[in-house]
Amino acid sequence: MEVIFELIFQVLVEVLLQFAFQILAELGLRSATEPFRVRKNPVFAVVGYALLGGVAGGVSLLIFPHALVRGVGFHGLSLVLSPLLGGAAMAAVGAWRRGRGESLIKLDSFAYGFIFAFAMALVRFYFAA
Repeated sequence: MEVIFELIFQVLVEVLLQFAFQILAELGLRSATEPFRVRKNPVFAVVGYALLGGVAGGVSLLIFPHALVRGVGFHGLSLVLSPLLGGAAMAAVGAWRRGRGESLIKLDSFAYGFIFAFAMALVRFYFAA
């Protein structure tokens, strides 16, 4: 029972860390993209959000250099759960913004939120001590 509680807590911390970086990225991108409202190619957006997620993963390693989810049987779990939950969280932020009549950016969707969170989780997975 203790192992399950520890696993849930560690995954929750990992997801909250990614969500915090996604919100910071979303706020920064929202202010930076406001003057450029031209529709861009989605392939470039995917690459851009993957690179941004990778950079966020690198920055998060400076703050939290050790893996947040530890355990022999659960070593790759953050590569699956964190991006799914991060994408869902960004979709919820997008729905909330849409309900308030605010303009959306690509990160306010499940797909782009997932890409950002997956790239961040991948960097942390390979480089966290």
